[in-house]
Amino acid sequence: MAERKPVIVSEEELRLQREYMQMVRENPERPASYHVVTYGCQMNAHDSEKLAGMLRDMGMEEAPDREHADFVIFNTCCVRDNAERRALGNVTWLKEIRKQNPKLIIAVCGCMIQQPGMADRILRQYKFIDLAFGTSNLHKLPELMHKKLQSDRAVVQVEDEDTIAEDVPVKRLRKDSAYITIMYGCDNFCSYCIVPYVRGRERSREKSAILNEARQLKESGVKEIMLLGQNVNSYGKGLAEETNFARLLQELDEIGIPRIRFMTSHPKDLSDELIEVLRHSRHILPQFHLPVQSGNDEILRRMNRRYDRARYLDRVRKLREAVPGIGLTTDIIVGFPGETEEQFLDTMALVDEVGYDSAFTFIYSPRTGTVAAGLADQVPEDVAADRIQRLIALQDRRQKEEMARFLGMEEEVLVEGLSRRSDKAVSGKGRHGVSITFGGTEEDVGRIIRVRVTEIKNNTLMAERLD
Repeated sequence: MAERKPVIVSEEELRLQREYMQMVRENPERPASYHVVTYGCQMNAHDSEKLAGMLRDMGMEEAPDREHADFVIFNTCCVRDNAERRALGNVTWLKEIRKQNPKLIIAVCGCMIQQPGMADRILRQYKFIDLAFGTSNLHKLPELMHKKLQSDRAVVQVEDEDTIAEDVPVKRLRKDSAYITIMYGCDNFCSYCIVPYVRGRERSREKSAILNEARQLKESGVKEIMLLGQNVNSYGKGLAEETNFARLLQELDEIGIPRIRFMTSHPKDLSDELIEVLRHSRHILPQFHLPVQSGNDEILRRMNRRYDRARYLDRVRKLREAVPGIGLTTDIIVGFPGETEEQFLDTMALVDEVGYDSAFTFIYSPRTGTVAAGLADQVPEDVAADRIQRLIALQDRRQKEEMARFLGMEEEVLVEGLSRRSDKAVSGKGRHGVSITFGGTEEDVGRIIRVRVTEIKNNTLMAERLD
């Protein structure tokens, strides 16, 4: 596929959107409240923060749930079939809510809508939807809302552009932790994945914009940032300034935000330079998400992953040499077209050898428009279901074994909230990315607290405070 140049949204266009925000704010017919429903990954979650920021600046208050909102927007995912079905099922449910609130406006946006022809198909099937727009049009929500308030017809805008829009308002979910998108899109075209078709080609934000955002977040009291991109390891492609992800991380590390995380990394682009940055960093946390997808070379080739088992294990070895005790997590697909029992057992053997702190495991889900959807030898559902249960059982055992290294260890926890099981305990993520629960109160939320791990319970560590 030919390379496409990113479309940088101009300051004039952003100024126009701010004018639309003001026009909506002054319109007496505008919705008084909104609620954003998010499906999918951290990138979608950060997009929802931008949607909420624009809606706030249009004069709307956030409603606690869908039932009490005048405007409900579904920010959708299409990477997995079940996410798409859940989104459409919930949209249908809102049709009943509109009977109690005739002024309710319903919008659908995000990856699902960006698929070719999807917006038209959904609007034909779900005639009660008022707004539909894709990932390239996120910054145009004020204009689309203004148009909707002027018309009884559905407003649709889905452009096939790879955009970068800076300075979009953001209403962050937390005061102590924040997302920073460093790049958009993907050029890898893994045969099972629809992301390049709905998120566009790779395009990196200017390094100066990222560093300025990080400095502002530090000044506002943020203690942790999560750098986002479909493939953060390929950051820098297409920029006039010669740079890469390792150099960006070095400069972010120097800003002094206490905790830096990032995802997602592609194994083929994990460089020795980046590993050296991790070795010497002060604030990058000892946690790494490295999706393997399969432990068999032939399946990896058919997935178009562009690394083999040996290369992947070499990257794992070098990470653990550079950062002893690093927390490793991964993604795994079972039941890829043509996967034999022997090939599946190669994946099982790799999981046993590596020993992940956690693994996101999926049964292969065909996505229309991807290469894998047309492959022969689709694995029967019962075979795939049996394999994933065996994989989960193995991962559960290995995870317990890996968690044992934390017993008695001192950890620093950024407290996220009260424990779900007790109002006398709090929980958050340790430096290695594992959830830790210990005694505390609401006053601890947003603080970094030092603890000692005393007990291991499934996916959670129990600890005692050292302050």
